[in-house]
Amino acid sequence: MQLKIMPKKKRLSAGRVPLILFLCQMISALEVPLDLVQPPTITQQSPKDYIIDPRENIVIQCEAKGKPPPSFSWTRNGTHFDIDKDLLVTMKPDSGTLIINIMSEGKVEIYEGVYQCTARNERGAAISNNIVVRPSRSPLWTKEKLEPIILQNGQPLVLPCRPPVGLPSPIIFWMDNSFQRLPQSERVSQGLNGDLYFSNVLPEDTREDYICYARFNHTQTIQQKQPISVKVISVDELNDTIAANLSDTEFYGAKSSRERPPTFLTPEGNASNKEELRGNVLSLECIAEGLPTPVIYWIKEDGTLPINRTFYRNFQKTLQIIQVSEADSGNYQCIAKNALGAIHHTISVTVKAAPYWIMAPQNLVLSPGEDGTLICRANGIPKPRISWLLNGVPIEIAPDDPSRKIDGDTIIFSNVQERSSAVYQCNASNEYGYLLANAFVNVLAEPPRILTSVNTLYQIIANRPALLDCAVFGSPLPTIEWFKGAKGSALREDIYVLHENGTLEIPVAQKDSTGSYTCVARNKLGMAKNEVHLEIKDPTRIIKQPEYAIVQRGSTVSFECRVKHDHTLIPTVTWLKDNGELPNDGRFTVDKDHLVIVDVSDDDGGTYTCVANTTLDSVSASAVLSVVAPTPTPAPIYDVPNPPFDLELTNQLDKSVQLSWTPGDDNNSPITKFIIEYEDAMHEAGLWHHQTEVPGTQTTAQLKLSPYVNYSFRVMAENNLGRSLPSEASEQYLTKAAEPDKNPATVEGLGSEPDNLVITWKPLNGFESNGPGLQYKVSWRQRDGDDEWTSVVVANVSKYIVSGTPTFVPYLIKVQALNDMGFAPEPPVVMGHSGEDLPMVAPGNVHVNVVNSTLAEVHWDPVPLKSIRGHLQGYRIYYWKAQNSSKRNRRHIEKKILTFQGSKTHGMLPGLEPFSHYTLNVRVVNGKGEGPASPDRVFNTPEGVPSAPSSLKIVNPTLDSLTLEWDPPSHPNGILTEYTLKYQPINSTHELGPLVDLKIPANKTRWTLKNLNFSTRYKFYLYAQTSAGSGSQITEEAVTTVNEAMASRQVDIATQGWFIGLMCAVALLILILLIVCFIRRNKGGKYPVKEKEDAHADPEIQPMKEDDGTFGEYRFLESDAEDHKPLKKGSRTPSDRTVKKEDSDDSLVDYGEGVNGQFNEDGSFIGQYSGKKEKEPAEGNESSEAPSPVNAMNSFV
Repeated sequence: MQLKIMPKKKRLSAGRVPLILFLCQMISALEVPLDLVQPPTITQQSPKDYIIDPRENIVIQCEAKGKPPPSFSWTRNGTHFDIDKDLLVTMKPDSGTLIINIMSEGKVEIYEGVYQCTARNERGAAISNNIVVRPSRSPLWTKEKLEPIILQNGQPLVLPCRPPVGLPSPIIFWMDNSFQRLPQSERVSQGLNGDLYFSNVLPEDTREDYICYARFNHTQTIQQKQPISVKVISVDELNDTIAANLSDTEFYGAKSSRERPPTFLTPEGNASNKEELRGNVLSLECIAEGLPTPVIYWIKEDGTLPINRTFYRNFQKTLQIIQVSEADSGNYQCIAKNALGAIHHTISVTVKAAPYWIMAPQNLVLSPGEDGTLICRANGIPKPRISWLLNGVPIEIAPDDPSRKIDGDTIIFSNVQERSSAVYQCNASNEYGYLLANAFVNVLAEPPRILTSVNTLYQIIANRPALLDCAVFGSPLPTIEWFKGAKGSALREDIYVLHENGTLEIPVAQKDSTGSYTCVARNKLGMAKNEVHLEIKDPTRIIKQPEYAIVQRGSTVSFECRVKHDHTLIPTVTWLKDNGELPNDGRFTVDKDHLVIVDVSDDDGGTYTCVANTTLDSVSASAVLSVVAPTPTPAPIYDVPNPPFDLELTNQLDKSVQLSWTPGDDNNSPITKFIIEYEDAMHEAGLWHHQTEVPGTQTTAQLKLSPYVNYSFRVMAENNLGRSLPSEASEQYLTKAAEPDKNPATVEGLGSEPDNLVITWKPLNGFESNGPGLQYKVSWRQRDGDDEWTSVVVANVSKYIVSGTPTFVPYLIKVQALNDMGFAPEPPVVMGHSGEDLPMVAPGNVHVNVVNSTLAEVHWDPVPLKSIRGHLQGYRIYYWKAQNSSKRNRRHIEKKILTFQGSKTHGMLPGLEPFSHYTLNVRVVNGKGEGPASPDRVFNTPEGVPSAPSSLKIVNPTLDSLTLEWDPPSHPNGILTEYTLKYQPINSTHELGPLVDLKIPANKTRWTLKNLNFSTRYKFYLYAQTSAGSGSQITEEAVTTVNEAMASRQVDIATQGWFIGLMCAVALLILILLIVCFIRRNKGGKYPVKEKEDAHADPEIQPMKEDDGTFGEYRFLESDAEDHKPLKKGSRTPSDRTVKKEDSDDSLVDYGEGVNGQFNEDGSFIGQYSGKKEKEPAEGNESSEAPSPVNAMNSFV
């Protein structure tokens, strides 16, 4: 079954069909191998706005690839740029990059302008962007005389910077004569324009070296403004200064130094406007003066600030929103507040947008006669204009091509030929910029080639996804089929995911996923294949994690981290403290499984993380170390905080309120944060919801509110030991009602009957209603008609039924919320359908192609959409085995059903029985049910290989013959032609002898083998054959007898009860004897060897003796598992390491337990009495092992 790739990845059950991937005609970022003929592609170019350093040569980049290699040309300011006529301009070999040598001579200003590069070969021409080349500029400050500034303590002050206009704009900062940055705070800060703002001045602001610097990064130069002198004095000093220096001193302001409410230094007035481009950083600034110093707050009217994109700079005086979008348009309000009052300023933000891609055109490779499309879609504010070029020339004046049709932002190609190859340019532009994209159409006829490296090895951790690549190129685009294993079996054992680029994904790789995988690419011109290999590794796990610890200062703490990993991977274990490296301190020691900290100090508290890494995965586990003071008497209480109290609501506005509270006792562990919850007594009484969290150092919070909610608040405190109980609830605060600010979600339109439309939606909850009298305005009209909207207002329900609709017609639907205060914003329009009815027509032209004995492919023509009368669910095949081809007798069995989703017009029938007669029909399925069945089609499956014979047994064994009996296969899957019998002898070491092969007629189920060896075991293999091949084999083993009399006698004796009892008694006696001998050996009983050892009285042995001159009882210190190991050699030899011959003659040989080979030249037999545990390899017959009970039994028999 071939599967066409959809825009998203598609999941298939590989247990039902082979995995075949049919790539669609267009693939994004298509790469054509460079050895094939292809139009040029621009690979590298200078930026659109190219600012150059005038002290260096100008390099304008333009690189391209193509086959044949492209040639390059340039335009400057719209006209041809003849580089051969300018001695300072050269072009790099095999490249379009220009190098303009201005270092030796020439002025950079001469080469300012707009440049464009063209790369051309026989298949087309690609062009670069318009590259605007401008030299950077870093002009000096204009000379000016700056008078000293004298002002009264507490007055506001603005020190202007006014840097020179440079290219690009400089970076501004303020420093003193010592090149030290001037300290900034909520009171003193630098604005976006570079000016230095003082909300109020203090005597310490007096200095003579306020210097504004401008840094031009492009030229790496810094320009300096003349120093500004500021003197802050009291009122009395100010009067004296005015009298003495009236003629030559600048005075700044004349306001009183008394406390005053805030006023804005920038921006001016109550409102201002700001325009920003989509994708840029939106920077809004409010700087206020006042005494005491005002604090700045920011809100967005009728909305919330985006959490992950909002940042506050310059002590909250600057609000920045990164990656600004159209949704960020609106009114922003900055509020300046101090103890004497508050003011606000509204900034109206409008977001415009330079063109940006929705769908950029992609390279298109087609084979002769194929169809295709180039799509160029862009958006912007205002909407950009789309224009097409062909090989750098406006398409309106380009040569006509009958295979090409232009439809706005789409070019449609049909029946292309080699002459259709070209490079198309799409230009999308508005007043804020432009986009230019090259996309070629390359008409080729190429067999498949696989670009993935051969025999690539993928190593994946178990239970993770495995992605096996199969990058392929060909024209027409090839189909891709995946196989697993050396025998090329199609993937049929799990669920796989197929990707557009040919990659095979195993979503959850298991150990049995290990193996070789082969991808095969085919088109009408040929085939290519590639094999890759997959290894599945065990995941790394931390089986013993570090645990939370509370220790006293000066003590020792240990964290354990035990790791289990795949034996083929080498892990590295790293310890971190607070996500950083461990301190470089000798008190920290790390071994294989532990981190130990001695003499713990307060600074050692924090989070310790154990990270185990391999080349394939990484795991971590963390534990917190809390360091406490040594416990005094009485011991302090370490506990969660006490609840906050004295909750108070202030600044009660329509959509916000300020909540303040008093913290409870922290119980010797600092409070880290406060959690604020709210209750809606009107809609959900008794249910508390999370509102916000604030740092533990903060005891007030500005809370955003929703309309028509009866709020109560409570606060909880949290420290490192846990969370406190909730505080008492605050007073209730009812916000004013407002119209709904949102509409119902999940609006759908589905018919329950052929003549109705059921419109459903998820209603707003009470909290979202924003006011009393919640209702819904339900509107609908047919999508393809000219009817006006039909509307009805319903109560707070979730469904409305429209009756009398035609069957399965698309409708446009919208549901709008309203309450007593007004309507919600205009809702989005969704599409639904009226009710479905059963399909009217059966699929036509049904035909069957038998692939093999168990697989058939079915094709059919699709049913017209109008006849389906509903959402097409797919096609359903009914098939059944109606007749057995071998016996020709008709027998009806249960029908099987196979459903194919979507608009497929073919499918595979797996799991068929070989050599059988089948009947099938096809029906179309919609959401209502099945349509009529197509006419029945019959087909036969060919013969297959049979199953194994049902049974095999060996009867009548004699000295030299055996008789085999068997039953035929339960599934012959065809006509049996013969049986094959193979057998071979098995010797006493289980080695197999030569194999004998016999052919037996198919009508035989019994066979006698003669001239066999007596008393020999044989292994037999039997399998059946049909014309399709050999089936599975069945095996059995049997033994020929020694002689008939002995066999009979052995059977008689072996079944007697007295014989069995006698054997058990003998075995028990032998076992007791062996145990007694072993105990005497271990206790050092006086064997002759023992007596001679005593006679020699070796000094090394003396400490081992008891007072009576015998060996003491030895005690083993090893584990119980080693209690019965033989005593080792070499531990009790005499000091001269020799044993006389006459000493060794009297040994255990005389007692029937030893052999000559048990004694070495160094007397190591005597050493066997030692308890030393060193292991040495056994050699020859040196062990003095006692007779085995099993051997004794065998010898008795």
